[in-house]
Amino acid sequence: MISLSLAEIADIVGGRPHDIPDPSVRVTGPVVRDSREVVPGSLFVAFAGARVDGHDYAADVVAAGAAGVLASRPVGVPAVVVDDVPRALGALARAVVRRLGATLVALTGSAGKTSTKDLVAQVLRREAPTVWTPGSLNNEIGLPLTALSATDETRFLVLEMGARGIGHIRYLTQLTPPRVGVVLNVGSAHIGEFGGREQIAEAKGELVETLPPAEAGGVAVLNADDPLVRAMSARTKARVVLFGESDEADVRAENVRLLPGGRPAFLLRTPSGCSDVTLRLYGEHHVSNALAAAAVAHELGMSVDEIATALSEAGTLSRWRMEVTERPDGVTIVNDAYNANPESMRAALRALAAMGAAAEAAGGRTWAVLGPMAELGGEALAEHDAVGRLAVRLNVSKLVAVGGREASWLQLGAYNEGSWGEESVHVSDARAAVDLLRRELRPGDVVLVKASRSAGLERIAEALLADAGPAEGQVAGR
Repeated sequence: MISLSLAEIADIVGGRPHDIPDPSVRVTGPVVRDSREVVPGSLFVAFAGARVDGHDYAADVVAAGAAGVLASRPVGVPAVVVDDVPRALGALARAVVRRLGATLVALTGSAGKTSTKDLVAQVLRREAPTVWTPGSLNNEIGLPLTALSATDETRFLVLEMGARGIGHIRYLTQLTPPRVGVVLNVGSAHIGEFGGREQIAEAKGELVETLPPAEAGGVAVLNADDPLVRAMSARTKARVVLFGESDEADVRAENVRLLPGGRPAFLLRTPSGCSDVTLRLYGEHHVSNALAAAAVAHELGMSVDEIATALSEAGTLSRWRMEVTERPDGVTIVNDAYNANPESMRAALRALAAMGAAAEAAGGRTWAVLGPMAELGGEALAEHDAVGRLAVRLNVSKLVAVGGREASWLQLGAYNEGSWGEESVHVSDARAAVDLLRRELRPGDVVLVKASRSAGLERIAEALLADAGPAEGQVAGR
């Protein structure tokens, strides 16, 4: 973070200094919420959670070198006390961002936010110092913490924005006002909370509504292939740049193809020229993500050749998102277990089918180890049934549905589509799935593991990788 004194911080957040012998003491280190991350000069943010109260660690973090604590009550060590810690954290982030000279890029969408954010960051950091959201810390706590990790040298700040309802993204843009806003898609993720795709579009479109007008440099980067996203062009005063495979897209992909093994390649066409791209990521769905990143980079002054090279060298920065590892025995594990919704589940199955084509020719099989998709409300039965059916249509060799009611719907969809006998099976939990796979896997098999985060199916992938010991193959993109 840029250097601020405790007195300045108290003034910014409207807080009350407590037990601060010298208000001129400066915060020169990172702003953190985990006491284990404290280094000399840090500001520790004390959140009172359901199980852990950060205030209890105040003395320890100051002893470890923290300059002070942002707290909701006096803690016996130097602290700025406020009525609402999350809002004070947001106010601090807003003030720091205003002092930075960085260009803020914000992304949202129902699927692909984290992968696209990682691509944007990897492309832009070739141009200048860049700070980006780690993992999926895209809410009212994670976003300001990311913004506060920027320094005076930071030129680009790339922020992922999530939403649990109407007004959430608007609030996040007030904390960190972007100049460039990207909307990837409107899908079914959290449809049970929002009530429908139109409501999801309403929430996602808040990002482009808050952008500066075109004459002030505002840019809305919108998916030309998604009608609900494309319609957001009427909701912004920013200049609109379209990306996609549509002929009307300003930044588009031509001659899209999947190479043996499932990696996509295409010709990237921009207003300033074109260049070939071969991604290290797996699955055709990453083409759209790469186009969004290319559109951002092009708007920020990078050449098409620079963009194509950066995209072709970019990998995965966040865990459990199409992490591909080949075991020494020839079994390939695809850990995509961080989260799932109908759109991302379909994309992952198509990637599995592409990856398994060569394996099946050599006698290997494709395994889809799938768990529940959360927050689908009244659409849950139909969406799980549809995913089970798609696994059969894509000729996935084996479907293992893991969990309770939703998993049974996955298996039933596969059965009704024509899968019977041992082609699809329903197991109760991750341990049962691991036991089954340990008995059945053979060299050449490709195993996809995917479910909503609450299912914890990453344990299956980790157990299968641990069985093989140190892997000879590398995780793609790492």
